[in-house]
Amino acid sequence: MGRKVTACLGGLRGIGARLSVKRLSHPRWPLGVKGIALAMTILALVGMVVFAVIRETTTTGHVPTSALSRRAATPPPPAFTRAEEAYIQALWPIHGAVERSTVRLSLGKIFYKINEMGPAELKGRVDTALATYRRAEARLNVLQPPPSLERAHNDYFAAVRLLQQSAAEVRKMFDDGNDEHLLAAYPLSHEGSNKIRAVGAQFWRDEFPPN
Repeated sequence: MGRKVTACLGGLRGIGARLSVKRLSHPRWPLGVKGIALAMTILALVGMVVFAVIRETTTTGHVPTSALSRRAATPPPPAFTRAEEAYIQALWPIHGAVERSTVRLSLGKIFYKINEMGPAELKGRVDTALATYRRAEARLNVLQPPPSLERAHNDYFAAVRLLQQSAAEVRKMFDDGNDEHLLAAYPLSHEGSNKIRAVGAQFWRDEFPPN
């Protein structure tokens, strides 16, 4: 198990080194605030991969006694009611589509900045994401959450709107050729992703385990 995590981390370091060489050879942005923002995005995605690998390896092994003690001491959250379960099940396919489009678009922006993806392919991902977010917004408008989940529903709706605004901002780049739209879009997508993670931690606890 330890060897698997070590090997994965070593591979990620190798990828990071290759990306650094390519970025230095053909930079699109000068170093500074823009470079820091891009680096933060890359590190966040790499962190997601590392977290997924570590979670996979640790969940397939033995759980430490201390962790079992903490779980035993923490009372389980109350079970969802039937109305809550019905709403969460209806939200699940919307959530899956939103997450897939968000990850594909985030990776597309990174690949574009390191010259691994052309404008046409990135534009295709942006258009696909926009269509996904608009469908999600329409489907969320139809859902009727129980009173206990109205706040979570409104938060998720707001998150989808933020992601939609972020994708629309990136889309402007193909009209005027200004890469600054990528930087302007980042805070919107970051806030939207955080909101979705917060709602997901409430509804799908296995997908978003506590730290």
